[in-house]
Amino acid sequence: MKIVIIGGTGLIGSKVAERLRAAGHDVLAASPSSGVDTITGAGLDDALKGADVVVDVANGPNFEDNAIMEFFRTSTGNVMAAEKAAGVGQHVALSIVGADRIPDSGYMRAKVAQEDLVKAAGVPYTIVRATQFFEFTSAIAHGGSRGEAIHLPSAMMQSIAADDVAAAVADAAMAAPANGTYDIAGPDKIRQDDMVRQMLAADGDAREVITDPSATYFGAAVTDTSLVPLGDARIGKINYADWLAARPAA
Repeated sequence: MKIVIIGGTGLIGSKVAERLRAAGHDVLAASPSSGVDTITGAGLDDALKGADVVVDVANGPNFEDNAIMEFFRTSTGNVMAAEKAAGVGQHVALSIVGADRIPDSGYMRAKVAQEDLVKAAGVPYTIVRATQFFEFTSAIAHGGSRGEAIHLPSAMMQSIAADDVAAAVADAAMAAPANGTYDIAGPDKIRQDDMVRQMLAADGDAREVITDPSATYFGAAVTDTSLVPLGDARIGKINYADWLAARPAA
């Protein structure tokens, strides 16, 4: 198949492209650097000519509430319209577990809006919702930093390795459209504060992590049911301890 990956040069997109090429597919990694701009639409129609599947793993450059909403609405709207015109057989979108359970997060609201556009476009689709990536643990720590300490909630996490996310997205691209949504998550449930503590210990970082019930997750209040699958989910193969041990030195 010809498979176009929107955001194909990023963390997940590059890994998905590698897997799909290894499986024998003709893969186009589409991004502004390759002449495909989903915001202006430049290069989009040409990229989608003859495409069987489009995978969208793109992310916005600005996470401010209004900016990220505008990004996903514009980008997804342009991509879906171009897919319908080109007769694309399936759209695969990467979204977030719990996006509809954290309405006070502007980013999560934007992902729900993206999902709604995909569902309404009239193109067969599969939405893969992933938990937070292991690779963003340091960003969680940074978001909770208060001077020399890190304040975090103890909300339950079930984070997943980017390699496992890429495997699930690639599998979805090669399968028939689900015309629905399913969750993927890592094998371990770990509380957010403990997850960061483990990373700091592995890095020899002496900063203290303070469990703070008033702390937020990138500005949003979260509970034990906010960021984990509440039903069936595909479970990744890589656990957190092994991922920490295999990382390049911090």
